[in-house]
Amino acid sequence: MTDAIHYLPLATCASLLQAREVSPLQLTEHMLARIESLDPRLKSYATVMADEAMANARQAEQEIESGNYRGPLHGVPVAVKDLCFTAGVPTMGGLKVRRGFRPDFDATVVQRLNDAGAIILGKLNLTEGALSAYNPDFPIPVNPWGESLWAGVSSSGSGVAIAAGLCFAAIGTDTGGSIRYPAMANGIVGLKPSYGRVSRHGVMELAGSLDHVGPMTRTVEDAAIFFETIAGPDPLDNSSSQAPIPDISAALHQGIEDLTIGVDWRYIETGTDPGLVDAIRAALDVFEELGVRTIELSMPHCDPMALRDLWLPITGYEAARAHADTFPARAEEYGGYLRQVLEQGLEQSEEDYLAALARREAFSREFTAALAPVDGVICPAGGFVFEVDRQAQYGDTQAMRGVIQHFQGQFTIPADLAGTPGLVVPCGFAPDGRPYTLQLLGSSLGELELCRLGHAYQCATDWQLHHPPC
Repeated sequence: MTDAIHYLPLATCASLLQAREVSPLQLTEHMLARIESLDPRLKSYATVMADEAMANARQAEQEIESGNYRGPLHGVPVAVKDLCFTAGVPTMGGLKVRRGFRPDFDATVVQRLNDAGAIILGKLNLTEGALSAYNPDFPIPVNPWGESLWAGVSSSGSGVAIAAGLCFAAIGTDTGGSIRYPAMANGIVGLKPSYGRVSRHGVMELAGSLDHVGPMTRTVEDAAIFFETIAGPDPLDNSSSQAPIPDISAALHQGIEDLTIGVDWRYIETGTDPGLVDAIRAALDVFEELGVRTIELSMPHCDPMALRDLWLPITGYEAARAHADTFPARAEEYGGYLRQVLEQGLEQSEEDYLAALARREAFSREFTAALAPVDGVICPAGGFVFEVDRQAQYGDTQAMRGVIQHFQGQFTIPADLAGTPGLVVPCGFAPDGRPYTLQLLGSSLGELELCRLGHAYQCATDWQLHHPPC
């Protein structure tokens, strides 16, 4: 057991476990010790499930030794965002009103991880209710690349834990960018699947028609493995897609000469850090060297705040109904930012909501039409990681405006409105050490093509091998 094993790709770790060169028990002990050592500072975990993890590791070890190998997640330590119901384990969702909540069943994604033999190390911190700010009674995860840097919303604990080597993969959710923003901020891989590809059953809602569940990892291959495990139809989720899940892992080893990438430089460059633009240009050169054909196209150009104004009425209306059991009855236990959004949601009429859905549908048609000619559109993952203070992250209205201005929502919100996939991949570093990432946007059910592109890029570069100084 080497000190660097926690940074191995999940796929490599799986091979070592299958070959019995690494013990699930020793690996789990190593990861729990690392969490105990580092997480008091990084605050990525809301609940560490040490006893459960060790019991499951013992079982995995016995099964693998007896030849009963379940697959590539068997014996691999992972973690889940604390929105996902986990039977008998606190599931708080960053909400003070949920501090005592222990569900009596597992979310479908948790059940599928358990069925695959994964070792769940614990539940990961997030913003309050998966919106944009933290409840003042909860800790803020710390970006391992720099304590003053934003760690992303709302799957920030997932992003921090992956980047710092505190788990090999994690569940994230994305309603307006909350898989992709933390992947960007922490310099990791994040896959927001098409809407319905991964069951939402047992996952606390922010906005049911916009919520997506997906994997966060350090490599695209790992994201594909994790996605294949948690994805697929679920009769317990009426929004679950019935489309079969392709064997993405097998397809990763094909070339990508048959694939195309769309480029709209005005879309990429508007409001984007020049260093990140240069990194995306360099990444595009790599894709072209790998045989990918680039096509100039025109993406819908929308001001980030205008997109937020399209997204927020739907989110507020649906969130207010999701919180009906505790809001407004226990409004004093909510942080200011979420409380404000829920109040706005309650003020909306059904007619207002239906009008917002109509605007969403019109925009989504335009966005999906722009994606149709290519296998992926290259762009930023949601901007560039910035410095932020605690007051803003706890939802102070004035300070929060400054944070929201950094959100380049034109790169995140559209795929949530349209239900299309997006893949975030590391692509370099700024001179001061902050990570750069790119995003590939795809058409509905286009996860396979995005992962083929992202995996080929990672095979041709080594950005995923750089880790924060933990």
